Amino acid sequence: MSTAAPQTVTSWNLDATHSAAEFKVRHLMISSVKGHFTGITGSMKLDENNIANSSVEASIDASSIQTRDPQRDTHLKSADFFDVEKYPTLTFKSTSVKRTGDDELEVTGDLTIHGVTRQEVFKVEGPTPPTKDPWGNMRVGLSAVAKIHRKDFGLEWNATLETGGIMVGDDVTLTLDVQFVKG
Repeated sequence: MSTAAPQTVTSWNLDATHSAAEFKVRHLMISSVKGHFTGITGSMKLDENNIANSSVEASIDASSIQTRDPQRDTHLKSADFFDVEKYPTLTFKSTSVKRTGDDELEVTGDLTIHGVTRQEVFKVEGPTPPTKDPWGNMRVGLSAVAKIHRKDFGLEWNATLETGGIMVGDDVTLTLDVQFVKG
């Protein structure tokens, strides 16, 4: 007689106050400008015994973009870039998770920006082992990075510089440092 293996999949909710969704992109071809989004939500199903059974979903309020320059933020929210009136959220839904090393994962999924969905791959450190916080909640953390081509998502706006270069680079690095609470 065989007995069923114990349930190993646990549910986790993103803790927005201890999480960050950031990006960087070349500006004037000489340096990178960084920004972040404050409106991030998400959930994760974690199977510690078979990571391939895990999944993650996240949503970002596009209007929560901040780059430390109100004029630039307004431009990024406009139809030239995110068009937040028409496309209020950026979303990610994983389609596969695989281990690539100790505490390293490759999470592939559908990333939607500006109404365009493309399959992208995030390199992930973590998740950390579950830790109990001082209030009795179990938490895990992870960091994820992906490099995307903004024009693939319909973010076409640019300006040619007097020197022949462009104002905004095409490659954007996305970085997420997040905590999840078991729930």
